[in-house]
Amino acid sequence: MAFRDLSDVLDAGLPLPYKGKTYLVPAVDAETGLRLQRLTEVAAQAAKAAEDGVPLDTVALDDAEEVDLYRDALGTVYDEMLADRVPFDVLKVAAVTVWLDTTVSREAAEAYWNAAGAPDPEALAGNRANRRAAARSTRRPGSVSGTTRTPKATPAKTGTRGRRSSATGS
Repeated sequence: MAFRDLSDVLDAGLPLPYKGKTYLVPAVDAETGLRLQRLTEVAAQAAKAAEDGVPLDTVALDDAEEVDLYRDALGTVYDEMLADRVPFDVLKVAAVTVWLDTTVSREAAEAYWNAAGAPDPEALAGNRANRRAAARSTRRPGSVSGTTRTPKATPAKTGTRGRRSSATGS
């Protein structure tokens, strides 16, 4: 079996429709892909900092880095969107969609685009409901050994008694 040319296998770009026009964002180059990967690490650091109460300006991108990232992620579509005077939110959602497509998955990028950059409340509710259902259906052991006791009717005592440990019967 011979190796196929990856250009025959990989998508050539990312089509993003807005107001009847489809912007075809070219696949990011390797250097931009690596920067987007780094952004994923920065996002994880920012989330951890927020949890720990650390100021986000110590880990977040500054304005110039953010604009450069949008320009790099969108390639030629960046200038096309500026020429079309799209709202900033559209530009931002488009750039983050490319980031998600590059670093996470096409499905994550589509979900983000289709939610206009906002978390999908239905998806969040569904995930929360699934976690709750899973927690309710998870059986927890009743004892350290993992066995559970089932109450039974006490049978009449039969047989012989065991040996007592002392003369007093205790």
